[in-house]
Amino acid sequence: MLAAVTGGEPRVMTVRSGDALPSGPFEMGHRTLQSGLREWVQDQTAHPVGYLEQLYTFADRDRNNDILGGRTISISYLGLVREQAAPGGGRPGWHGWYEYFPWEDRRSGSPAILGDIAGRLLRWAESDPLKNEGRLRRVVFAFGLEGAWNEDMVLQRYELLYEAGLVAEAGAPAETSPGRAMFADNRRILATGIARLRAKIKYRPVVFELMPESFTLLQLQRTVEALAGLTLHKQNFRRLIEQQELVEETGESESETGGRPAKLFRYRHAVLEERALSGSKLPLSRN
Repeated sequence: MLAAVTGGEPRVMTVRSGDALPSGPFEMGHRTLQSGLREWVQDQTAHPVGYLEQLYTFADRDRNNDILGGRTISISYLGLVREQAAPGGGRPGWHGWYEYFPWEDRRSGSPAILGDIAGRLLRWAESDPLKNEGRLRRVVFAFGLEGAWNEDMVLQRYELLYEAGLVAEAGAPAETSPGRAMFADNRRILATGIARLRAKIKYRPVVFELMPESFTLLQLQRTVEALAGLTLHKQNFRRLIEQQELVEETGESESETGGRPAKLFRYRHAVLEERALSGSKLPLSRN
């Protein structure tokens, strides 16, 4: 999974016109999985990958719809890049996260689709008296129906929709399935990557891998908000950035829409060494 944030929107690189995530075989000539992946991504997408980490190993039976009764094993990775157009025809393209998970974007409040999803899940939970109580607890907790929304539970929410048979990947009609479906279990892999990155930005400064060389504090805040699907308290966010000493002024400024020129910043070079240290973090201070 390759992620970027462009124009304040989180994006993922896809193939098959947006229906699948890029994938490729591990060749015997590759010294390590990571080196093989970097080489493959560079060759297929013309995107150099900066930050890269192993995400998860997917090996469930029948996870590939093309191999009935068979088993394929995929070792997934999460990579962070700055979006750029890949040269040549037939290259992978970029799609927004929330095209696949529209219920995860709460920057403008609770999305309208969430009410429909909650109603359908509650009816499913109540349809089996023997499992009623457990299902109800899971639905209420995962979807924050009592007010406690946890942005990190992306995978749990998708898994509930799958278990309830409400998404196309589980056999639901495409016209009633919330969010855009993907090939096989690719949307599950995407949900896993989003959840990992949402959690990661709270304790590691990986967000700077997605930023240009210089940026305003507002652009930085909008990037964090895009990833988390939440709005942040402006002053608390800026105070946190100052306390963590993650950025430094460039001495230049740029005009932002409807306001006076804003100072430009860059992340401090020392941040590269500080990735391994606890305490360098960007917790989400909500409005």
